Amino acid sequence: MDTSYLDLLAKIYDKESKVVTEMINLEAILNLPKGTEHFVSDLHGEFHAFQHVLRNGSGNVKTKINDLLKDELSDDEINEFATLVYYPEEKLKLIKNEMENSQSLNQWYNKTIERMINLVLFASSKYTRTKVRKALPKQFDYITEELLYKTDELSNKKNYYHKIVERIISLRQVDKFIAGLAYTIQRLVVDHLHVVGDIYDRGPQPDKIMDTLINYHSVDIQWGNHDVLWIGAYSGSKVCLANLIRICARYDNLDIIEDVYGINLRPLLNLAEKYYDDNQAFRPKNNASEENIFENEQLQKTKIHQAITMIQFKLEMPIIKRRPDFNMSRRLVLENIDYEQKIITLYGEEYSLENDCFATVNPDQPDQLLEEEEQVMNKLLFAFQHSEKLARHMKFFMKKGSLYLKYNGNLLIHGCIPLNEDGTMKEMVIKDKSHSGRELLDIFESYLRYSFAHPERTDDLATDMVWYLWTGENSSLFGKKEMTTFERYFIKDKMAHVEEKNHYYYLRADEEVCREILKEFDLDPDQGRIINGHTPVLEISGENPIKANGKMIVIDGGFSKAYQSKTGIAGYTLLYNSFGMQLVAHNKFTSKEDVLKNGTDVLSVKRLVDREVERKKVMETNNGEKILQQISDLKHLMEYRYRIDQ
Repeated sequence: MDTSYLDLLAKIYDKESKVVTEMINLEAILNLPKGTEHFVSDLHGEFHAFQHVLRNGSGNVKTKINDLLKDELSDDEINEFATLVYYPEEKLKLIKNEMENSQSLNQWYNKTIERMINLVLFASSKYTRTKVRKALPKQFDYITEELLYKTDELSNKKNYYHKIVERIISLRQVDKFIAGLAYTIQRLVVDHLHVVGDIYDRGPQPDKIMDTLINYHSVDIQWGNHDVLWIGAYSGSKVCLANLIRICARYDNLDIIEDVYGINLRPLLNLAEKYYDDNQAFRPKNNASEENIFENEQLQKTKIHQAITMIQFKLEMPIIKRRPDFNMSRRLVLENIDYEQKIITLYGEEYSLENDCFATVNPDQPDQLLEEEEQVMNKLLFAFQHSEKLARHMKFFMKKGSLYLKYNGNLLIHGCIPLNEDGTMKEMVIKDKSHSGRELLDIFESYLRYSFAHPERTDDLATDMVWYLWTGENSSLFGKKEMTTFERYFIKDKMAHVEEKNHYYYLRADEEVCREILKEFDLDPDQGRIINGHTPVLEISGENPIKANGKMIVIDGGFSKAYQSKTGIAGYTLLYNSFGMQLVAHNKFTSKEDVLKNGTDVLSVKRLVDREVERKKVMETNNGEKILQQISDLKHLMEYRYRIDQ
């Protein structure tokens, strides 16, 4: 081992007793039960639904409360107590308003603090005291620890503990104390959070989800196709930028760009109002029918939607032409239009065009941007790359994110592993070299990270590759032959809208295929599972999210309101603790107010995926591998010191 590293380690552990103590501590931790992992996917900006699922730990909080207090509290009282843990500040206000006098309130405070302390102790039973201390409310960590680990066999300290609670109440700190305990419980019931892609687009508040994740105690992210679109825009891809603005316009979410990230869309609006009129196909989807939306505002958004869509189609064409390896020549749609007859020829078929808005297209050179369009995109890109809040969110994406993750024996991936019809790994040629499987995903990620590190480059291979991840046939995030955006806007025949899925989505129910994928990523095919998002599970039609004899678990059940009519539910989440895995289906989240008033929760059915024969320990996890390496390093340090002393 490198002696310079051992010298550095020796400065931290400057005494033999410190080394021995740390080794004993680490080896003991290896034998604790593994912490609970919480998996969510395809949040699509639905902050309030996500926040509720995070606060209740997909039902894990209520499970702990039931286990601890089922003999003491009724079902209604358990629901009330659970709501207090989920939303302590808001619930406290409601409870205080209902109390008849201060004496009743003080009695309630005393009993509630006792239950909260017991619940913290119960939820922390598989953690070290050091880890629990880090989770305690900072303002009250000392007194909370005293109450947690109180011993009173001889009644010597009874008054001491009573006085602590009494003074918390008399000093008017009790609401803050209870709230701190509630957040400690939320933190303790979930050890680590996995977000399996697609935080952005469709829903209204992805920024609040990002802020929540930045402050979360332990999290990783597997990028989704919509996430990569935002990363690509920030990294310098104008075509990614055009795509995301188009999607925001389509789902009436332009406020995210203007109000949240401070990006001025006035130049785009000026361009849109100059060249475009009303167009039913480009009316915003989400809120157009709401009475409080002004017609003029909707018309402006409709014009912006058309303007940015045409810019997008133009920007795609040079990339397709300079990257023959992308095999996307079929998407040079603007070259296949008879602009006088309003007819397009696609795949040997002629289609009439409806809802056309080609005022800025030069039929002789359809990929040519107007000077005004060029200026608008330059201004928008500059604004995106200089938004402080967006920069913070994108940097967090890169720090915590990846295209796939191997974690505790499982493979986490948002989209797919591109496959051929026979289940073999599909190959893609990049710079005259063929790549497939894990190697292809590693190549994709290396290009994405390079593009992010060089935002000044807007048309190199790395930047083009980020766009390919959004829409390319061999992209692990897209997973379809081509994206039929143009057809959906302009062609009435719905057969032209169909997007042919990669064979992965038909083969992932095959256990042997899943086992081969796990082997490709050096995971145990007997023990490992693939945890997947991206494609909503149509539970309303009887689709099962648990596939391939449990080797494949799909957890996109429709957090996004745009999908819920198709899925029949409002999302799946997954819990994996030392006892095994449980899949949780969620009913539609109405509002926080409904939860506070009625104790309504959004859980429906919990399904057992698998139960461990023996409780899984820390030593069998990714964290266990790190601890074993730390123990090995400390052993080397002791041997190194012994040699020096000799």
